Amino acid sequence: MLTKPFLEAQPVLETLERVGHQAFFVGGCVRDLLLGREIHDIDIATSAEPAEVQDIFEKVIPVGIEHGTVIVRHDHRSYEVTTFRKDGTYTDSRHPDQVEFIRSIEEDLQRRDFTINALAMDKAGAMTDLFDGQKDLADRLIRTVGNSHERFKEDALRILRALRFASQLGFDIEAGTLSAMEDLKQEIRQLAAERITNEFGKLVSGRFFEKGLGYMLQLRLVENLPVFIRKTGILDKLPSAIQPLTGIAAFFAMLHILEREISVNEWISGWKCSNKEKQEAASLVKAFDRYQETGLDPWLAYCLPEENDRAFIGLLNNLVPDKALSEIELKAQRAALPIRSKKELALKGQDIMALYPERKTGPWIHELILNIEKAVVMGKCDNTKIDLKEWIKWDPPETN
Repeated sequence: MLTKPFLEAQPVLETLERVGHQAFFVGGCVRDLLLGREIHDIDIATSAEPAEVQDIFEKVIPVGIEHGTVIVRHDHRSYEVTTFRKDGTYTDSRHPDQVEFIRSIEEDLQRRDFTINALAMDKAGAMTDLFDGQKDLADRLIRTVGNSHERFKEDALRILRALRFASQLGFDIEAGTLSAMEDLKQEIRQLAAERITNEFGKLVSGRFFEKGLGYMLQLRLVENLPVFIRKTGILDKLPSAIQPLTGIAAFFAMLHILEREISVNEWISGWKCSNKEKQEAASLVKAFDRYQETGLDPWLAYCLPEENDRAFIGLLNNLVPDKALSEIELKAQRAALPIRSKKELALKGQDIMALYPERKTGPWIHELILNIEKAVVMGKCDNTKIDLKEWIKWDPPETN
C-alpha cells in the first residue's frame, strides 16, 4: 500500500503519463517503502527527456540536466525526475563519459548499483524487479546488479555505499560483491575527498554502524582513505561494541581522542570537511577533555553548543561507558546556568575601559572578559555591574 509521500507525488507520475510518457518511483524510496523505513526523498524515473519535462511542468530546476536529472516542484515539494538512461564508459570512476537517453525502464534499471536499489514501482504500487531485489531485501543481502567488478570500476564510491548500506540496514554483503570490493578497494584513492566524506557521514551514523565497521576492518579499506594512510591501525582502537555516531564530526573527534598525534585539523582538512564540522569536532574534543577532568559542570554545559548535545553524549557512551551521561542531565545543567552567552554579562568592554582609562585596548580586555564570564558561569560572582567591578578589584588584569 502506498504511503503518504508516494500519494503526494502521484500527480507528477500522472501528469507525465497523461502526455504519453512512462513514469515510475525508483531506487531508495521504493526500497525503504518495502522495508517499512521512513521515506526521505521520492525519486522518479521517466521516459520523458529533460527538455520535455521542462515543457510539461511549470516549476522545474535543471540541477543535473546533462545527466538527465531535473527537480520538479509540485505542491511545495521537490521531486528529482531523471530520464531513463544508459551510461557509457567511466574513465574517471565517477561520471559516465556519455549518457544515452532511452525509453525503457528495464534497461535503465540495469545501470544501477545494487539489486535492492534497482526497483521500480508504478503509481498503483506494481513492481518492476528484474534482479530479485525483493528477494535480497527479504534475505537482508547487499548484492550488485550484474558483474560486481564492472559496477565498482564504474564508480568506486559504490564500495563505500555497500558499507554504508550494511551500516544503515544491518544487511550482509553477498560473497561475490565483497570479493570484488576487496579486489578494487585501491580505486577509492581516485575519489574526491568530499564524496568519501559524504558517504562516511551516513556510514558512521547508521543504526548498525558496528556491522559496517566490521566489514571495513575485514577489507582493510582504511589503507586507501585520506589521513588513515598515515596511521592504518587507528580503527583497531575503536570500541568493540561501537554505537552509532551523529556524523563525521563526531567520528573525527573520537579518532583524535584515541590518537592525539593526529589533530582535528588534519582530519578535517584531509577529508575536506566544512568549517561547521571543524567547529563541532573541536567543541566535542574540548567538552570530552573537560568531562574527563571535572565531570559535568556549568562551564562544560555553557561552552558546549546545544546542537552538539547528542553528539557529545554518543561520544561519552562509546569511549567512557562507565561514566555515561544522559541528555536530560546535560540539559538540566544548562538550564541552571546564570547566563547563556557572553552578551548577557552585565559588564561590557567599555565599562572595563572606564575602570582602566590609562590603559590601551588590547588582548587583555578579551582575557579579562573571559575570566569574568567563567566566574559568573561557575557561580563565583553574581552577574551585576557592582559585583563584577568588585570581583575585578580582587582579581585585576595583568599590567604587562
